[in-house]
Amino acid sequence: MSNSSSFNEFLLLAFADTRELQLLHFLLFLGIYLAALLGNGLIITAVACDHHLHTPMYFFLLNLSLLDLGTISTTIPKSMANSLWDTRAISYSGCVVQVFLIVFFPLAEYSLLTVMAYDRFVAICQPLHYGTIMGSSACVKMAAAAWASDFLNAVLHTAKTFSLPLCQGNVVEQFFCEVPEILKLSCSDSYLSVVWAVVISVCLGFGCFVFIVLSYVQIFTAVLRIPSEQGRHKAFSMCLPHLAVVSLFISTAMFASLKPLSLSSSALDLVVAVLYSVVPPAVNPLIYSMRNKELKDALR
Repeated sequence: MSNSSSFNEFLLLAFADTRELQLLHFLLFLGIYLAALLGNGLIITAVACDHHLHTPMYFFLLNLSLLDLGTISTTIPKSMANSLWDTRAISYSGCVVQVFLIVFFPLAEYSLLTVMAYDRFVAICQPLHYGTIMGSSACVKMAAAAWASDFLNAVLHTAKTFSLPLCQGNVVEQFFCEVPEILKLSCSDSYLSVVWAVVISVCLGFGCFVFIVLSYVQIFTAVLRIPSEQGRHKAFSMCLPHLAVVSLFISTAMFASLKPLSLSSSALDLVVAVLYSVVPPAVNPLIYSMRNKELKDALR
């Protein structure tokens, strides 16, 4: 029985076999990646350089853009390089790093979106206490808690995953290394320890989901009590970008997680993986900047 120590690389799933389609995949991913770099980079630069944007909402938005850059940089560059050089290989250590980062960045982003929901709740439901509750120290602590807790969670997932003996070969049926695909290569019954780690993450994720829903129930209740139409419109405008990003994140993650096994195929799995790992980081900057006058002014 061979284990993970008997090979030093994994073979990823290719998007195409012909050279023309490989180059098309490279160019398509290059365009998406550059768009994500530009959008998130502009937001980070605008928030960092414009003192008018040194507020809790934009501080969390800066963190969100950093996480988006991390998420999309974990998967796309390696896939582009493999298509360009007509290879499928990724080193063992590279696969370990990919698993860690593909767990860490999305989980940290989800935690941060939960914190941002709380920020919107305080801004609309307790506006007189906003400056006290969402002070600079509190914002830094909440952002640090989101990053640190999910860093430890990602370490746990990665350590559990690669502690298992891998005897089903080294072919990963995905264009990047992810926990479910690595587990398929295991021949050990001890994978249940990894399942428990996943269950804990799912429970924490469900807790965040409930918190976000309850926050928005109270937000919409408070908004509907605002007497002026202009005031209601302004309050809704503050929340809609965040709500759109949360909806995109949760819907893509749920579609990937709850997809029936009967529908599973290599092509569909590739599309689903692109949907949850590539689309949100590329689209989020557009959502946040589309109707944000302050951000547009800072970018100009």
